[in-house]
Amino acid sequence: MPAPSPRTLRLNAVFRRFGANRKGSAAVQFALVAPIFFAVLFAIIEVSLVFFATQILETGTQDTARLLLTHQAQDQSMTAEQVHDDLCSRVQVLLTCSGIYLDVRAYPANAAFTVPALFDSAGNATNNFTYQPPDAGSASVVVVRAFYKWPLFITNLGFSLANIGSDQRLISSTTAFRVEP
Repeated sequence: MPAPSPRTLRLNAVFRRFGANRKGSAAVQFALVAPIFFAVLFAIIEVSLVFFATQILETGTQDTARLLLTHQAQDQSMTAEQVHDDLCSRVQVLLTCSGIYLDVRAYPANAAFTVPALFDSAGNATNNFTYQPPDAGSASVVVVRAFYKWPLFITNLGFSLANIGSDQRLISSTTAFRVEP
């Protein structure tokens, strides 16, 4: 077997030194793992924000519905805009008032009723939103629903919470109660 040429020996030595050199290996490893790490990190942040916004909307809806339960809204002759503004003041920490849809309906007690759909299959709001508070002295069942189209930012990384369109999530809150006469 012929002896290797000096050039081959030099190339082998260069490759051995390159393979033994550990400088920069952490940077290379991080470059391989970073996209997955940041995708998971941003997905966790997005899920947390959606959950937090849903909780804020739920709490605000319950507190605003309490005005109808205790007849404060009826006694003060509150309009739909005033009830909407009350809800806005409770959720404005994270939600914009212009994006909140509010639906209040009173149904006769001890009767079957159907709650209508307020969004079509594409996530577009219908014009069926109404404000129908219970009459004074009635024992009506009141259903208060609030909706908000939450914008999503991390939808192109293989993880999507979108349920309307490609970059929005419809969050909702429903409170139902029976008004005592």
